[in-house]
Amino acid sequence: MQSMIKLMPILLAVIYGLVMYRFSVWRTRKELDERSTELLDPMLKTLTDRMANALDLPRIPVNIYEIDPVNGLAAPDGRIFITRGFYNKFRQGEVSADEMASVIAHELGHVALGHSRRRMIDFSGQNALRMTLGMILSRFIPGLGVWVANALTTLLAARLSREDEYEADAYAAALLTKAGIGIGPQISLFRKLESLTQSNLGAAPAWLLSHPKTEKRIEALEKLEARWIEA
Repeated sequence: MQSMIKLMPILLAVIYGLVMYRFSVWRTRKELDERSTELLDPMLKTLTDRMANALDLPRIPVNIYEIDPVNGLAAPDGRIFITRGFYNKFRQGEVSADEMASVIAHELGHVALGHSRRRMIDFSGQNALRMTLGMILSRFIPGLGVWVANALTTLLAARLSREDEYEADAYAAALLTKAGIGIGPQISLFRKLESLTQSNLGAAPAWLLSHPKTEKRIEALEKLEARWIEA
């Protein structure tokens, strides 16, 4: 009985994590339903049809999310979104059709590899870890234990997210290659990405970022392509 009482805060943290994740999924879906429509672009459809054929799928629906930031999104329910800001970059000629296809392939990777489901498990586990570490560390460093626990779990979450990005990049590279588009558009888009998003990722340590640094992603793709050529 005593052991169950000791475990209760951890169990509550896991339950809290599950509830909050489900709420976040519901809120995200509601937002996307209200602010998105299906993308109907003939040029991009030609490329998504090629990827669909490579995957033995009838089609790959893509949606436009009506916000300005440049981004792609794989929703927890498996839908793929490109933001209006990203699509405008394509219409203005700053991003090619093949580069847009690489974004869609990357988001398909998140869906196919089950990253949304994994995030639910990770989020719950991280809440339990945060609670446990906070309880333990607070005994040794009162007042700072909770802060240290939060910092450590934040670093863990960032690392897991970076691993997901590398996996989705590799999936996209394989799909684009099978569809006859190739890895080149992925690499060329990465080289444009910071200017397109007006980000300053280079100023932050890589281990704090939820996405790997651009040069690391390009390096990983080039190594992957070299292995395929050698094989």
